[in-house]
Amino acid sequence: MAETVADEDLKQTPLHDLHIELGGKMVPFAGYSMPVQYKLGIMGEHQHTRAKAGLFDVSHMGQAVLIGPDHETTAKALEALTPSNFVELGHGRQRYTVLLNEDGGIIDDLMVTRPLDKNDDGRLLLVVNAARKDIDYAHLRANLPDTVKLEVADDRALIAVQGPEAVAAVAAHAPAAAELGFMAAAPMEFDGIACHIARAGYTGEDGVEMSVPAGAAEAIARALLADDRVEAIGLGARDSLRLEAGLCLYGHDIDETTSPVEGNITFCMQKRRRDEGGFLGAERIQKELADGTDRIRVGLRLDGKAPAREGAEIALPDGDVIGSLTSGGFAPTVGAPIAMGYVPAEHASEGTQLELIVRNRRLPATVSAMPFVPNRYFRKPKA
Repeated sequence: MAETVADEDLKQTPLHDLHIELGGKMVPFAGYSMPVQYKLGIMGEHQHTRAKAGLFDVSHMGQAVLIGPDHETTAKALEALTPSNFVELGHGRQRYTVLLNEDGGIIDDLMVTRPLDKNDDGRLLLVVNAARKDIDYAHLRANLPDTVKLEVADDRALIAVQGPEAVAAVAAHAPAAAELGFMAAAPMEFDGIACHIARAGYTGEDGVEMSVPAGAAEAIARALLADDRVEAIGLGARDSLRLEAGLCLYGHDIDETTSPVEGNITFCMQKRRRDEGGFLGAERIQKELADGTDRIRVGLRLDGKAPAREGAEIALPDGDVIGSLTSGGFAPTVGAPIAMGYVPAEHASEGTQLELIVRNRRLPATVSAMPFVPNRYFRKPKA
């Protein structure tokens, strides 16, 4: 997870001083100095998020806005570069998607929101991965029509609050947060500070992601951490939580060589886009949708307690190597090691028995449905 970068070359988020004050163990991550854990430890932070609420600094991620003359123009410009339906995205709705290259490989995965206010039609809000944001921005600028511009929001911070008590903790300061359904977003005030809050996240839990003014981020974080339900959570537990939720980490589970079909994330592709195509890499992706793909990402549960990490080989029982792991570790909620990796499609069925090669030992593993822990996203009852 960490990378070797001289401390003086690392960027800092607006919450850096607070991380130090809280005893955060800082590591290099995506060019930033980020907390991997606090005094509670990765296991404690993971369990606290599942039981109550965890606060994550995700300000290293990129925030930007696409701006065009009207919604259809901006949406179609983004649809040319992604396989998702944005023309029909509702006001105040958010959607997960992927930026694609000409070969159908994934440049990045990102979140896109259509603002709630109809006066903001023509704008789409983007949140992209930290390590990919410069690449994403260059790709967008090179491929957008002249009528649509990209504006980077470097003056914003991003705070995620996740867990069964997360929304209640946020709603104590921003009551309108409690009215949002899953993948809905709206501008609102947090203790009088103008913010933009979406009910979404990266843990499989209910919760929100809050785009806030960079200068107000520390005050907002302190207000939340003063609530006994909320603890600061580092990168370590963020990774184990998203692994239990079966969610991809860019650069590990998906990259420029993997398509959305191989990555097993075709939920980001709505029917109109699957049928019509018209996006970069559509020829490959539509062929894979119709005929299947040679390999696919699967979940794996291991017997015993020994975890297998990224890079471990996947083999047939007492047989040949057929793939490798892209993520793996001990899952505190499951109480056992879990992993994700790519295998040939003929070995991807749930219940298939495989082996993971760790330090020359073959560990039994079973292809498992994902998520490994049931998601607890909040969906409003239909009227």
